[in-house]
Amino acid sequence: MNWAPRAMLAMLSGIFLFTAGCRPAADTHVADEAAIRAADAITLNAAQAKNVDQVISNYAEDAVWLPPNAPIVKGKQAIRAGWSQFLAAPGLRINWQIAKVETSRSGDLAYTFYTYQMSMQGRDGKPIVDHGKDVAVWKKQGDGSWKMVMDTFNSDLPATP
Repeated sequence: MNWAPRAMLAMLSGIFLFTAGCRPAADTHVADEAAIRAADAITLNAAQAKNVDQVISNYAEDAVWLPPNAPIVKGKQAIRAGWSQFLAAPGLRINWQIAKVETSRSGDLAYTFYTYQMSMQGRDGKPIVDHGKDVAVWKKQGDGSWKMVMDTFNSDLPATP
């Protein structure tokens, strides 16, 4: 029995399987950016509608929220409480725009850079107007969706004494 053809076939099969496993993964950056922008649009619309449940739907369970002049807020339920308080501000109007979305080479992390504008009624009844910037870190979940794992923002206005 001649084993040479079988050995050659086995060797070629091994080479094929090895090289097939070495192919680079498909580039999903465009789709990932679109998914993040869509998730962010849901969050913005929800914030404008003062729908806290929808706002927090794009935060991971172990997310961290870093609001200005306040302690770190850890976990989705604590973030929910923070957003509930924020959205309850009288006369709140908020808008933001993504200036940049950057995804990692590995395709599992991304960040977004924003600008925002907001206004609300102060405790003294006078309007408060603010504008600034925001950075969010997003992580791709096991189901392919993107969730924020960190979110921070701060004002462009000078600090008040």
